[in-house]
Amino acid sequence: MNHITDPIDRRLLDEFQRDFPVTERPFQVLALALGLDEAEVIDRLGRMRTTGRITRVGATIAPGAVSASTLAAVAAPEHRLEEVAAMIDAEPGVNHNYQREDDWNLWFVATGPDRAHVDETLARISQRSGLRVLDLRLVRPFNVDLGFRMSGHARNVPGPRKVDCSAMQAEDRALLQALSSGLTLTETPFAALAHTLGRDAADVMERIRILHRAGIISRLGVIVRHRALGWSANAMVVWDIPAEQVATAGPVLAAHPGVTLCYERRPVEGVWPYRLYSMIHARSRNEALDILAGASSLRELAGTRHKVLFSTRCFKQTGALIQPKEAAA
Repeated sequence: MNHITDPIDRRLLDEFQRDFPVTERPFQVLALALGLDEAEVIDRLGRMRTTGRITRVGATIAPGAVSASTLAAVAAPEHRLEEVAAMIDAEPGVNHNYQREDDWNLWFVATGPDRAHVDETLARISQRSGLRVLDLRLVRPFNVDLGFRMSGHARNVPGPRKVDCSAMQAEDRALLQALSSGLTLTETPFAALAHTLGRDAADVMERIRILHRAGIISRLGVIVRHRALGWSANAMVVWDIPAEQVATAGPVLAAHPGVTLCYERRPVEGVWPYRLYSMIHARSRNEALDILAGASSLRELAGTRHKVLFSTRCFKQTGALIQPKEAAA
């Protein structure tokens, strides 16, 4: 990517977006792989976090595994866009908020420890803004393990993982919340995390390994800001496809080169008929449209009515809320 000219930074971002080593000195492991010393690895990651190229070194959690979430949208009048976006951002459970090219122009993800928390978040946004909120609940994911390669076009994305929720223990919620917020960039980040939680470092690392093997932690590593790294043309493409065809079309669309996310969501009768969602992250609008043209020609989607919503602005991007705010604090 032309936004990352330093070859070491490029490798650091390219090779460690997942399978981050869960060991006492993980940055030392990265340093050995890169031919650096530990302090330089930590410094490079710190600089990239400060400049907005990465959000954190931490975890993404499998949707629905330990908390609730939904994709939501409002149609904010142009003169109220900033005001309504600020209302949405102020909710601690909102972890993503984007402006997109559509009448429904603010799209956000509301998260929380349970469905009631999410419902309350949506209700407050609706009441305070005076706007209808579309609640587009997830039915099933086909690919939600987002990753970006800094070189070449191949995606370093593994196949779908089965999630074993039985691996969860009560104290894991606080651990997952902390990992979702990000590790401290220090020589012994897991020891620092354990100290914050009042737990033993060896126990914390073992729980992380168990939760990762169970698929509850879907990815542990460097979480990048794709727009800052050159993926500036990002389109959500929604497909108006009959429910009985989603199971066939979804996996094919998810596997199409350039499609970075794919999932089924509930439609809203009379307002929003789309069931199948896909994300395209590209370096230019023309590249994104080329990817879409290829997806549209897939046999399973041929002739399917769809809508393209390009992102124009990111208002908020953080980790999910797994615990109530007062517990997370």
